Amino acid sequence: MGSSDEVRVRRVYEPKEAGDGTRVLVDRLWPRGESKERAAIDRWLKDITPSDELRAWYHEDRTAIRYDEFVDRYRAELADPVHTAAVRELVELVREGGPVTLVTAVKDVPHSHVPVIVDHLEHELRRR
Repeated sequence: MGSSDEVRVRRVYEPKEAGDGTRVLVDRLWPRGESKERAAIDRWLKDITPSDELRAWYHEDRTAIRYDEFVDRYRAELADPVHTAAVRELVELVREGGPVTLVTAVKDVPHSHVPVIVDHLEHELRRR
């Protein structure tokens, strides 16, 4: 599962691969049952995750229509100062020599916050 040569996505339960580069956990909570050694996480950016309120709202009703609104609301959150600092850190990691692998424990990656992060990060990389 991946998105580009510079930014990749992998579930934390998948084994680390040689081409992963810097592995960044993009979940607010540590993955249940996963040891720090096995997860092989280089950075943990809790501040890039959706707010607790947005996450709770989305998990109340995980439908396609609700996901579209979740994406819009999360994109707005990514523009706030806390999220902007975390995005800037990811941009710098990629620029320092990437690749960067975004690591998550979510089961349904395509309908989670992770594709929004990837899209936002790739937009920022093209913009700067």
